[in-house]
Amino acid sequence: MMLSIHLTVKMVKRRPRTYTGRRRRGIVVNCNQTMDEKSFFQKLPLEVFHMILDYLSVLEVSELCLASTEMTRYVVDYVSTNAWKNKMMHYSFHYINCPEQECLGGHFRALGVLLKRCTMLLPTKERLKCVMYKFSQVPCFIRDNCSKPNCIGFFRYGIFLQTLIAGWDDLECKRVFDFLCEVSNLVPKIKAVTTNGKLGMKSYEELELRYFCRKVLLDLSPNPSECRFWLLQLLKPWPLVSQAHLLLILYGPQVTGGSISWQDLVEQVLPPNALCDLAKSILLLFNNPKNKEWSIQSTLAVFEEIIVIPQPWHAHNVARLLVLCGNKLCYNVLVNKVQSGQLTAVATIIVFIILVLEKDNNEMNWAVDLVKQLHKSFRLAGQKYTFIRHLEYKCSDITAEFLSTYVNGNGDANGEILLAACQLLTATARFHTHILGGLLK
Repeated sequence: MMLSIHLTVKMVKRRPRTYTGRRRRGIVVNCNQTMDEKSFFQKLPLEVFHMILDYLSVLEVSELCLASTEMTRYVVDYVSTNAWKNKMMHYSFHYINCPEQECLGGHFRALGVLLKRCTMLLPTKERLKCVMYKFSQVPCFIRDNCSKPNCIGFFRYGIFLQTLIAGWDDLECKRVFDFLCEVSNLVPKIKAVTTNGKLGMKSYEELELRYFCRKVLLDLSPNPSECRFWLLQLLKPWPLVSQAHLLLILYGPQVTGGSISWQDLVEQVLPPNALCDLAKSILLLFNNPKNKEWSIQSTLAVFEEIIVIPQPWHAHNVARLLVLCGNKLCYNVLVNKVQSGQLTAVATIIVFIILVLEKDNNEMNWAVDLVKQLHKSFRLAGQKYTFIRHLEYKCSDITAEFLSTYVNGNGDANGEILLAACQLLTATARFHTHILGGLLK
């Protein structure tokens, strides 16, 4: 009996390539399969055939699905057994010292290929039902069902899902998203953390939502356009304030322990890299002018909402986010403020942009060019003069505020305040040097 199994395994794994066939994804498929070959597998008891498949890797089993419709049915029967699901779907979820390939998700990428090929002849809705039914018994793939801290189930789920839907068009992916929302109860979870209660009161739910959305849909997307697609699916159903809130939950800065640092945005100067992910997500939405469902104005409106959640941000953090977002978005944000008469707010942001550039040892020309662009946006000479006056007085006011805080302060924070004041004085000197240098040429 065992000899027969070994011989059959060799026949499956070492199929001769002397025949002529058509290629599909690099696999040679025999289009003229003989009745003898079919009869061979039909004669085998189902249990024996499953034992044969147990000797093959996941990818090798998936290649059998490309041979014929009949072979696909055999494989579907095989992967539908409880023995296969227990062996493959619950594969070492919480095993820490896993091989490198498994840590990178190689096993679940192979599972994605297998189930993609198993279900290729089914309509999208039926494919999803078939696949998700198999995953419904894995607690780590279902939100709220795994009690293991820092479980990497969502990451593996994301690898599997992105492999399964690779090459699908937007309409099919929209069905995937709708199906995912249904099976994971995603919409009520988003509503609960973006519209109900105070910020940070549901920190566990916020983190769990962030981890699920990023690991399953966003972070593993193979290119920016696909990541943008999923991000828009998450944002579009909600009103503007909820969109801004959701973006902060997904990409906002985190404190030690993982929770979103809501109050730090308002009260403290954040570390230089704390807002990088948020800036990237905003640019992902902004750099998409051809999308009819999400315009540049949509991004600017969301940005304005973000910087007042939970209250108006510390001006340094607003300036840092604008610098990270780049000149084009920064200019659009400030022009919108100028047009709405917020000259003092614009001047404050520019002063802090100058300070951020000084702290990062960046070229001051970035701020100089920005001010020149804003200066040109005014039509009347009086408006231009008023803009420059606001900017100059704001430089003076903020410097004086730093020094006043230093004089009245105490402890270690005093040194940081004095350093910031000195950096601002140096930054404004560099800024004016570049401005005057351009004017006196």
